[in-house]
Amino acid sequence: MQQIEVTDVINRLGERLEKLGLNSWQLRTLHTIKKCRTAALGGHIDACDDCGVVRISYNSCRNRHCPKCQGKNREDWIAARSNELLPVPYFHVVFTLPDSIYPMAIHQPKLVYDTLFDAAWETLAAFAKHKGLKMGMIAVLHTWGQNLSLHPHLHCIVPGGGVDKDGKWQNIRSDGKFLFPVKALSKVFRGKYCQKLKDRDKLQYYKIKEVLWQKNWVVYAKKPFGNADSVVEYLGRYSHKIAISNNRLQEIDSDSVTFSYKDYRHRQQGTKKRMKLSLEEFIRRFALHILPKRFVKIRHYGFLSSSWKREKLKRLQKQLGIVPKVKIEKEKELPVCTCCGQGRMHVVAVFHERGPPIWLSEVGQDNIACK
Repeated sequence: MQQIEVTDVINRLGERLEKLGLNSWQLRTLHTIKKCRTAALGGHIDACDDCGVVRISYNSCRNRHCPKCQGKNREDWIAARSNELLPVPYFHVVFTLPDSIYPMAIHQPKLVYDTLFDAAWETLAAFAKHKGLKMGMIAVLHTWGQNLSLHPHLHCIVPGGGVDKDGKWQNIRSDGKFLFPVKALSKVFRGKYCQKLKDRDKLQYYKIKEVLWQKNWVVYAKKPFGNADSVVEYLGRYSHKIAISNNRLQEIDSDSVTFSYKDYRHRQQGTKKRMKLSLEEFIRRFALHILPKRFVKIRHYGFLSSSWKREKLKRLQKQLGIVPKVKIEKEKELPVCTCCGQGRMHVVAVFHERGPPIWLSEVGQDNIACK
């Protein structure tokens, strides 16, 4: 059975997509995803130098919301972060917004999410400053829950220490088993977020002021990772994740789509369930997680920021005994033919949205494969 994809849902909706009340950027993104790895984006033709088989490969859309385009981006990102590791304890910290702010996130996502990043970093920086340290943080924004509902939160990787006024590394705790008290973090995070929201949009703040302060806000801090090498691999799971992957889609018909999800509210957390939604509701929920144009969803702070990476981070790594890895440029090998398993595939032609060249029709169908 062929794997169901998000593009199948978009295609089934057809003209109904324009009637869902989505904004122009959301519609543009969905149309881009729809074209991914189709003739509409062009492609290239490869030929095996042994058995002669010809393969058509269509271009990817490279959109960050596309379920088919994240693998390569994730690998490149992980490779880049591997050179920034320190031999220190690391913590996984999650900052979550309360549901009272979700309506604002739908209409003013940039305001809500920018404020989330800033409040989270200032919260950690305040605790570190109390100990006389400058910390670092890598933060990744996720906006969804397992059932595609809105659930904005930040996944953060935080080294368990910082740099003192003399530029020397100091652990928060000598045993590396504790970062900061999560209840105290939660209270400071709520205060920082509310103050920033008030400064940036007083009207919206006063509309929801009471409900913002009614509930306790949630900050979660997981115990340190086993070793530094596992840190980036772990964050790689979150860095280029999207609202839903194609492999969670199970059934589709003319009116609805069924997908799997994990119910973390169940007693046995992570219980697998199935959810059936109309095509319209599925795409409406999917579109909730299309970020504003040019919005940066992965951000680096403190001694992990771009300004530090140029020189200061290298000095800190040297101080801690890290030998910088020398990047070796490997010559790119041609892919092995999947038909004969012996030959190599060579690009023989490139085509654009008009489709493959006319001469390809003269090649026997038995010798053509699509990717």
